[in-house]
Formats: sequence, structure tokens, C-alpha cells
Amino acid sequence: MNKLLLGCIADDFTGATDLANNLVRAGMRVVQTIGVPEGPLGADADAVVVALKSRTIPNYEAVMQSMAALDWLQSQGAQQIYFKYCSTFDSTPQGNIGPVTEALMEALEADFTIATPAFPDNQRTVFKGHLFVGDVLLSESGMRSHPLTPMTDANLVRVLQAQCQGKVGLIDYKTVAAGAGAITQRIAQLRAEGVAIAIVDALDNQDLLRLGPALKNLPLITAGSGVAIGLAANFGIQPSAGAAELPPPQGLQAIVSGSCSTATQRQVAAFIEGGGNALAIDPLRIAAGDNVASQALFWARPLLAEGPVLVYATADTQAVKAVQDQLGVERAGALVEKALAAIAAGLVEIGVRQLVVAGGETSGACVQALGVTQMQIGPQIDPGVPWCHARTASGEPIHLALKSGNFGGDDFFVKALRMLG
Repeated sequence: MNKLLLGCIADDFTGATDLANNLVRAGMRVVQTIGVPEGPLGADADAVVVALKSRTIPNYEAVMQSMAALDWLQSQGAQQIYFKYCSTFDSTPQGNIGPVTEALMEALEADFTIATPAFPDNQRTVFKGHLFVGDVLLSESGMRSHPLTPMTDANLVRVLQAQCQGKVGLIDYKTVAAGAGAITQRIAQLRAEGVAIAIVDALDNQDLLRLGPALKNLPLITAGSGVAIGLAANFGIQPSAGAAELPPPQGLQAIVSGSCSTATQRQVAAFIEGGGNALAIDPLRIAAGDNVASQALFWARPLLAEGPVLVYATADTQAVKAVQDQLGVERAGALVEKALAAIAAGLVEIGVRQLVVAGGETSGACVQALGVTQMQIGPQIDPGVPWCHARTASGEPIHLALKSGNFGGDDFFVKALRMLG
């Protein structure tokens, strides 16, 4: 087995594939594990991404899970550690980005690291420390009303400082534009000033490529997935089509969607408007005791031979709030996740071997229900979303696309399945 170059810790499952996708595009062979493995990896890879479900759990639990992932990655010989979070910097004043970052820094004896969720390919840019989603500030985007992690402040220095004990600073766009040498000098200056973590501006991919060489000697990098495009070269690796090769697809096709982001709402609407077979599930019926999963599978079975089916809990903000007001935020989310996971497992039992899952929490629940423990990362569908290949707990091969709620064009579902088909 070759030496592991980069060990990554991701705070949700779709974020993990997002990161792995960018590493593959840069030429690295990547394996994603679901949770912390119990033993050696057993596969050749340049990078491993350990996918956790730690974004919205209590911060002390997120720290414990991340430290367990770090211990395993170090046992596999990882030369550098990458902590990956969402490109919308999903968090609260209590964490979990800050507490996990500082715990990893302490364990790695790192006195400095960077932080940037910039991902220009998905219209996430950072300017003077402020995060933009497309043309608007984060605080004016749909993330302002996120049900679990509402983001009402676009100033990332301020957001992260509220979560950290150490001092947070900034490497601004002028320094980044001047290249790796200027960034390295700025890092030295910030260290001398006692700054432990620096938000980094990035307006386009060239900024991320300029940043990459300056990070070569840092034991820890924290970022969204965008920074990954500039790291492979630090290990002497260049882009290669072979890094994304997967086994050929087989079986039936289906989509399971739990995300309620505006992007996923458009994708669900586009699939339905295009004549696709789709079934909405109602959280209130689940709460009332109806076996929604069984009913959905009964509906799907005869239709799968005609083409892909979509089972979704995706709804607009007003509908989601109405359900949450009746059931509570946590209970509503848990009921939907459990039902969609059971539906995903049932679809695979009846022959689905190409499965698209929309939503980070939904993806985590579905992958766990299928008993998937690791995935080989393949070609990109849309920025941030690759096809992956895995085996279920029963040994069945399956192609999976785990889509973050905010990612993908309106035609993503059809595009993804056509790409394999």
C-alpha cells in the first residue's frame, strides 16, 4: 500500500464527497470512509476523507469524533491533516468549527492554521473576510433562515472569533493576489502578532491555486472543499483522468431527497416538470404512525422499470416551519431522516444500484442504513458532487451521488443519472 499523503476529516457526508471530488480532480486517488474505520484502510489511496456527521451535534461530541478520526489518520501515516466544513460556514456561536479546529491544533502542536470556505466554482467567495453566496452576503442568502444553523453574519473573522479561544485574523485578497510568497510572509507576520487562525480571502480558483503552495508545511488546514484544488501539486501530483475511474454501472435508478434548500427545491420541481415519477412524503403522517416507507416502496416498485423515481421530503421554508412548529425541529428532522433512510435501503433491496441522495443529513442517514463503510470517488457531476462506488452491508455494488442541498444545477437529478446510464 502506498503512503497516505493527506488525511481529511469532514463534518458531514456530502461535504466529504465534495472535498474528495476536488482532490480527485487534482489527480489524487481518494477513498472516503463512513465514520472512523476500525482497522487499516486496505486500499491504495493518496488521500482519505473520513466522513463524520458532526456539523450540528454538541461541540464536545464533535471534538471527540474529530479527535478519533485524527488518531486513525495518524495511524495510517497521514502527512498533513485537512478539516473540512461547509462552504457556507454552517455553525453557531458555540461551534463546531472553532472548537474542532482548536482541538486539532492542540493535538498536532500547530500554532497556526488558515480557515476559508471559499469555493468559487459554487459561487462561494470571501472578500475582506466576508463570505458571499453568489452576489449577496451570506447573511442575505437563503442560509439566513437555515433551520439548524442560521447564518446571520457574513463577517467570518467575527463569526469564528466567537467560537475560539485563540486570536483570529485575516489574509486579505491583495496579499493572496500577490502569490504564495506574499501569503507566506503574511502568515509569519500574523504568527508574530499572536494570531492562531486566519480567514483567507479568495475570489476565484486562481486565488486558491496561489494559496496552495503557502500551505505546504502547515500540519493542519481547515477549509471548505475549494482549497483542495491547490494541494495535490504540493505532493508532486498532477491531474489525471485515471484518478476518477469507477466500475461500470448496473441496476435501476432512484433519487431520495431530504434537503429543503432552494437549490434542491428547484431540482425537485425540474424533475417533476420533466415528467419524472415523484412521491412526496409527509412528516406529519410519519409522526401519526403511518408506515410511510413501506407505502413509498409499494408505489416505487412497479415504476422503476420505466425509469428513475424520486421520493422526497423537500419543501419550502414556510412548509418546513409549519411542521417544525408542530413536531419540534429535532423530532421533525429525525423522523424524515429515518423514513428516507428506510426508503433508500428498500430501494436497493428491490434492485436500485444507482442512487442519488440530496441533503447532508439525509445522505448520512441513507449511507448508514445501507451499511456502506467506504467509497471510491469518481467523476464530477456538478461542482462539489461526484459519483462514488461502494458496497452495501450485504455486498451489493452501488453507485452513489451524495449531493449537498445547495449544490447542483436545476437539472442535476436527470444529469447525474444520464451521466452513468
